[in-house]
Amino acid sequence: MLKEFKEFAMRGNVLDMAIGIIIGAAFGKIVSSFVNDILMPPIGLLLGRVDFSNLFINLSGVPYASLAEAKAAGAPTINYGVFLNTVLDFVIVAFAVFLVIRQINRLRRQPEPAPAAPTTKECPYCFSVISIRATRCPYCTSAVQS
Repeated sequence: MLKEFKEFAMRGNVLDMAIGIIIGAAFGKIVSSFVNDILMPPIGLLLGRVDFSNLFINLSGVPYASLAEAKAAGAPTINYGVFLNTVLDFVIVAFAVFLVIRQINRLRRQPEPAPAAPTTKECPYCFSVISIRATRCPYCTSAVQS
């Protein structure tokens, strides 16, 4: 059983999948940082100095100045700003995956065209190459079947 598992784990598809998952997780972290640290601050600035990661609805009734303060107090909150960041993360990752798959499909080898129908055949008597439509061999003058 251990030998079978080793053969399964060392198959190319399993290793490719594992590498893809590891690279995908690292790419997800890069995209999250891009959204949180580079993309959302200018968008928040354009919308009137809004910090999306700090947008929340406090369900406790006690006012809190920030999401971190509410979390530290253990107040129940609906963190819709964090949710918006996560949705934007997803959209960027999905678009990047779409672009990669699109390129892979373009680079994937096109199916080879079907071979063309033969235009010549061999005379069964003198073995000369003759037209497929010939009924008599021009070299040995034997009658040839179509």
